Amino acid sequence: MPLTLLLRLPGPGQQDGEWLSVDATGASSGAVQSGSLQAAAAAARGHRVVVLAPATQILLADPELPPGSGAKLARAIPFALEEQLTEDIDQLCFAVGKRSARGTTAVAVVSRELLRGWIAMLAAVGIDPVALYADIALLPDNPGQTVVWVEGDRLSLRRPASQPMTIEMTPLPEAMTVTGLIAGDAPNADLRPAESVLLYLTQTDWERVRDEIEPLQMLFASLNVQILADGPLPWFARNLTATDAVNLLQGDFARATDYGSHFRAWRTAALLAALLLFTHVAVQALQIRHANRDTAAADEEIARIFSATLPAEKALDPRRQMQAQLERIRKLGGGPQTFLHMTQAIGGALGAGPQLTIEALNFHDQTLDMRLSAANVDALSSLTQAVSRQGFTAEIQSSTPTGDRVEAHVQLRTPHPGSK
Repeated sequence: MPLTLLLRLPGPGQQDGEWLSVDATGASSGAVQSGSLQAAAAAARGHRVVVLAPATQILLADPELPPGSGAKLARAIPFALEEQLTEDIDQLCFAVGKRSARGTTAVAVVSRELLRGWIAMLAAVGIDPVALYADIALLPDNPGQTVVWVEGDRLSLRRPASQPMTIEMTPLPEAMTVTGLIAGDAPNADLRPAESVLLYLTQTDWERVRDEIEPLQMLFASLNVQILADGPLPWFARNLTATDAVNLLQGDFARATDYGSHFRAWRTAALLAALLLFTHVAVQALQIRHANRDTAAADEEIARIFSATLPAEKALDPRRQMQAQLERIRKLGGGPQTFLHMTQAIGGALGAGPQLTIEALNFHDQTLDMRLSAANVDALSSLTQAVSRQGFTAEIQSSTPTGDRVEAHVQLRTPHPGSK
């Protein structure tokens, strides 16, 4: 499976992005790098690319939507989020995620112009991402604890079984108050149960906000600080394979399938498969040609044997006619081996000279009746003697002179058991 390049776009006012190569399990396969998008494009060769966009410009929500999908669901989203939207809905892109067990549906909202700009910026350097998420969408969902990420002036958090949120505000205690992490001056605010918090930030950010956070520890049920030594990307990558993040590349912005790149990736395998198929077809064609030639040779041999054995019968389909004769012999009680031995013995006798011609054959009950045309009686006598030497009994049943030849009826039998 190809590696994934997790690419984080530069935020507003920034020039450089950062990226990390990860394997199928989400484990890092190198160090975090930063630089221009051109440099990221060079690092992306041979990778599938997942892009993280600044969440400060994306709204993540989980409204309760009616059952349905497609256009029906898309029409319902703006009404479900109308209190959270300040822009014209025609200028916004609504991306829909999975419906949760609670009945809510994950939704991401972003300006169409902004999303179009991100895609164009990536396309300009040759990057075609498979997914584009808000960066906070990869914050882990930790049951029983609120996950908080602090980066610069941003505070992002994800409460259990909820969509993540982000806010840009300083100082940090005010941002925590606005997001509800700590109680403010609102009525009954101090009656809300304190939260257990996992706080993630870099060493630089920790040193910057440490003096602000330490006095607030008593306001949390618990506060555990996790230092991101290599920045947030390796942390995000661990959640990449199991994320429920909403992909912004939907609808009008859905990723087009690049069939050309797919073909280039499989070109060698396709050419080898085509060559193998051609070779297979060529071998099969050659085998069929040889089989046809062997079949033709066998048909010629069958026709020759048929003509020699049954000269008085017209050869229309020698193979079928010979099979029919053998079948008729079986039905009459004679064995095909006996018939073949008799015809072999007769064939040997006929080969001695052209004095005899078989006009008709009839085999039944281990007896072969022949109607012959012979040059003279001596030729008939020679035939009976030759057949007798092959172990058969040959008797001339009748003979009739016809012109300068003799028409005869000769009968061949197998010797009875015990006869000499």
